[in-house]
Amino acid sequence: MASGLKRNIQEIYAAGHMAMNGSAYPMPQNGGQMMPAAIKPDLAEYMHQTPLDPNANQDVKKSRLDPQSKQDPSRVLHLRNIPQQLSESEVLFLGLAFGMLKNVLFLRSKNQAFLEFESLSDAQQMVAHFSQTTSTFNGKKIFVQFSNHQELNTDPNNSNNLAAKSALAEALTLWHSAKHGAKNTVLRATILNMIYPVTLDVLNQIFSKFGQLLKIITFNKNDKFQALIQMKDPAAAQNAKQALQGQNIYNGCCTLQIEFSKLASLEVRFNNDKSRDFTNLLLPTGDGMQQGGNDVAAYNMNGPPINTYSNQSGIIGASPNFMQAVQAAANQMPFGAQNASAQFQGGFNFGQMGNMMQQSQQSQMQAQYQQGQQQMSNQGQYGTPVLLVSNLNEEFVNPDALFTLFGVYGDVVRVKILFNKKDSALINFSNAQHASTALANLDRIKLWSKQIRVFPSKHLTVQMPKDGQPDAGLTKDFSNSPLHRFKKPGSKNFNNIFPPSATLHLSNIPQNVTEQQLKDIFGRYGTIKAFKFFQKDRKMALCQMSSIEEATHALILTHNYQLADNMHLRVTFSKATI
Repeated sequence: MASGLKRNIQEIYAAGHMAMNGSAYPMPQNGGQMMPAAIKPDLAEYMHQTPLDPNANQDVKKSRLDPQSKQDPSRVLHLRNIPQQLSESEVLFLGLAFGMLKNVLFLRSKNQAFLEFESLSDAQQMVAHFSQTTSTFNGKKIFVQFSNHQELNTDPNNSNNLAAKSALAEALTLWHSAKHGAKNTVLRATILNMIYPVTLDVLNQIFSKFGQLLKIITFNKNDKFQALIQMKDPAAAQNAKQALQGQNIYNGCCTLQIEFSKLASLEVRFNNDKSRDFTNLLLPTGDGMQQGGNDVAAYNMNGPPINTYSNQSGIIGASPNFMQAVQAAANQMPFGAQNASAQFQGGFNFGQMGNMMQQSQQSQMQAQYQQGQQQMSNQGQYGTPVLLVSNLNEEFVNPDALFTLFGVYGDVVRVKILFNKKDSALINFSNAQHASTALANLDRIKLWSKQIRVFPSKHLTVQMPKDGQPDAGLTKDFSNSPLHRFKKPGSKNFNNIFPPSATLHLSNIPQNVTEQQLKDIFGRYGTIKAFKFFQKDRKMALCQMSSIEEATHALILTHNYQLADNMHLRVTFSKATI
């Protein structure tokens, strides 16, 4: 057995298991003795009888205590500390990233596995990768080392081994499909009338109900959000196209327009919130790109490279109405249900999909929208595009500052600071959806040393002062401002709406502007903890301040900052950390 087990082989064999005749298994007295043929305790039930190595216990201790200790290369690798959330297929995909697998042994109760490669060089590559790269999965680091075995001689009649063989065959099929593809397996989905963001994980949850989804790439083209989605086979792709074409993801908007792509397979370079290869968990995240939830791209300036992965299953599990509707549609497909997780009774009208989707919380944007609308409804002002902001710092507040801050979440057309109560203001958005998004994100944030409050207003519009009426510059119209972020339908800015954070995303940076120049600008408004240009695109950077309040202050004063002729800095909140 492998040298990294927490207990030596003899201890594992004897750990409280019973013999097939019901008696306790007697511990061998000498390490070199064979196990009794009739006895199959613990790991022995998976393996053919093998002589025990009397020096195995010393090797185990040496391997644990001396990370530099060397083992003879083997085609069999021992994986330890495997998170329970990783499926057997995902564990196999870790190995298939380096070469073809011949056999596998899973010890799920011990969070361990053994992978046998067809080629010794492939096994060596996997060991080298995991020793040189810190790869974490659901927050746990998997340890990979050579096994003492030169081959996996598993019992072919054991039920667990049969299941492992089946999992390996399925993983190999998916791996081959992902790598080579086939005609009519790649779909191009275009989102029309995209009022709310549609994320990669939302698309994954929707399309995976109709078959195994292998890869996704999302992008913006011609001011429209699009996605290329590679399914396992043509039948799964046809199922999804037939059921989802022309349907609304959200009620009355985000309409799916689906067609077959001419591509037979997709090439994914990064696993992040823009693209993902579900058959290769070891792809990098890409500089400055991060996934939602626990999929945080880690930056390690001085240490080894870091890869992170978090299993995304169940992201929309709290939306039973919508997902049951999608599953019911999948069950009605002429090719049969794919990946059916449950059977649903009764008929189903897929035209109701949008209404059901509106009740779900598939994305942060939709959840924020519902939260804002609920607050509006409680005050009897459902759907107002005007917000009332109170507890502002009178010393610093002005219409331009409020336009910039609230403009992160929607297009602000007018701002009015109340003449008789200058710590309060009215913010008029172009529509109620923008207002509700701002409400959900900015209520109770700290601004200019005070915690502001944001409420729906009883007003439906903000009026400009009449001629001759005193105003002192407290009301300003921004209807024709070139700084509106969401003017274009399907703007990529809809996909980059995040709550206030200490990290700012900078874009539109001229090539001749240095890191120090940007640090000098942002350093006026607080302490800079970290700064990083995007490796692939130097026009963008991340700047992490010491607090959310400092970052908010910096955003207000640096957004649209002129860095060169016709080059103005664009600043927004990021979900990243450096």
